[in-house]
Amino acid sequence: MSAGLLAFLIALFASMILTVPVRALALRVGMVDLPGPRKVHVQPIPLLGGLAVYGGVMLAIIFAFDGTARAQSAGIVTGATLVAAVGFLDDRGWLHHQIKLFVGMPLAACILLASGIHAQAFELIVPGHAGYVLDGALTILWVVGITASFSILDHMDGLCAGTAATASFFFALLSFLNGQIVVTTLAAAVLGASAGFLRWNFKPAKIFMGDGGAMFLGFLMATLGLKLRLNQATHASAILAPMLILGVTVFDTTLVTISRARRGLLPFAAPGKDHAAQQACSSLIWERAGHCFWPVSQWQSRYSR
Repeated sequence: MSAGLLAFLIALFASMILTVPVRALALRVGMVDLPGPRKVHVQPIPLLGGLAVYGGVMLAIIFAFDGTARAQSAGIVTGATLVAAVGFLDDRGWLHHQIKLFVGMPLAACILLASGIHAQAFELIVPGHAGYVLDGALTILWVVGITASFSILDHMDGLCAGTAATASFFFALLSFLNGQIVVTTLAAAVLGASAGFLRWNFKPAKIFMGDGGAMFLGFLMATLGLKLRLNQATHASAILAPMLILGVTVFDTTLVTISRARRGLLPFAAPGKDHAAQQACSSLIWERAGHCFWPVSQWQSRYSR
């Protein structure tokens, strides 16, 4: 059995099974999303679902990666664990939202840089140290942006996990075609963990992944984008590929940022129903388009939480 398939199966079943005790734990400790005027659910919903996704990916890394691959993924695991922990603390109400945006996410990006994972957009066209510095800055911006975009994307049942599953499928496919075994295996693990969690997150959702899970998936998506290499592609195509794979989140975040900034609101802190999927689904004319806008939304709720 290939490492990618093994990682997918381990993460799929681990995430699906772990969600049950994680849900019970969240209810026991009171980590729940309470009903409110802007929300559809009328009962408290557990928020720790991201812990099951995290467990699924980590188990896949432990059992599907060989020693060399595990060593290569040490920086990824450290950064992902950091953003997940920051997200879970935020779910608990113990952290200000600015801490995760201006401290947790940039620090996780710096961990990737320290482990040798970075963008390669400028170093091929800007000679010397300046190219590396520009790529370092772009790496931090990319990781923070994608991680934050998944954080605000978790506003509809199955949406965040479904988007991550779809994106990781394409990352796995492209990396497999280009002989990147480690990237393929990691993407397969994320695909499996996201798909396993969706078993419990489709409408009506029995558990939410919370900010910890959304940030964890966002960080891994950003990392996969940095590590993807297209051997036969032009430099421009190689840069655009991750942006196209994650185009849904990039577009949605851009739309939300502009919409909220125009109203004098903080894009990543102020709630609202200005996401692309919500706008599409709010119109009877575009109801079906809204369901097709997101890769898996034909199975999920048409209304925001």
